[in-house]
Amino acid sequence: MILPIIAYGDPVLKRKALPISKDYEGLEQLIESMWETMYHAHGVGLAAPQIGKSIRLFVIDGSPFADDEDATPNDQLVLKSFKKVFINAEMLTEEGDDFSFTEGCLSIPDIREDVTRPSVIRLRYLDEHFNEQVEEFSGLAARIIQHEYDHIEGVLFTDKLSPLKKRLIKGKLDKISRGMVESDYRMKFFTKSKKR
Repeated sequence: MILPIIAYGDPVLKRKALPISKDYEGLEQLIESMWETMYHAHGVGLAAPQIGKSIRLFVIDGSPFADDEDATPNDQLVLKSFKKVFINAEMLTEEGDDFSFTEGCLSIPDIREDVTRPSVIRLRYLDEHFNEQVEEFSGLAARIIQHEYDHIEGVLFTDKLSPLKKRLIKGKLDKISRGMVESDYRMKFFTKSKKR
C-alpha cells in the first residue's frame, strides 16, 4: 500500500526512533508498503519516521545511483544490487575522507543541498529476517545509509547545513511545513491540533 510521506515540520521527523522486536505487529506488510511508497516517490531510501512511525526501520535501493555521474566504478558495482532492509541499526564508526554530495529528501521536496559526510561507515543492524549483520559500507552506499540512519536519529539533512545555507532556505522550509509545496507523491502535513 502506498503511504503518504510525512512533510518537514512534523515532530515525528525530529524524534529519535525506538527499536522494535521480531513480533512487531504487521512488520512484513509495513516493509512492503515502505518499498511501494519509496518506489512510487522515486526515492532511493525511506525511513519509518517519514511515514509517521517512530521506529528504527529503513529501506534502501541504491540502484538508481549506480548511473550517477559522481558514482565511482566501485559505487556502480555495489549500487546495482544494493537493496536492503535495516532494522534497529546502530552506527559503529564513521571514518575515511569527508566528501560532499548533493542530497535531497522525500520529506523536504524541491530542496537539494551539498552535505559533507565521512566516506566509510561500519553498521550493526538486523535484516528483515532479524539476523544480525555487521557491515562496512563506503562511497555512495555509505552516504545513502547515513542519510536514512539520520532519520531514525531525528536528524534531517538540512540540520547539517551551514548557518548561512539554513537562512537561505528557511523560507522554502516554512512553506513546506505549511503545505505550500507540490510533489509527485502524496504528502501529509502536520497540524498542531493533531494528536499522535
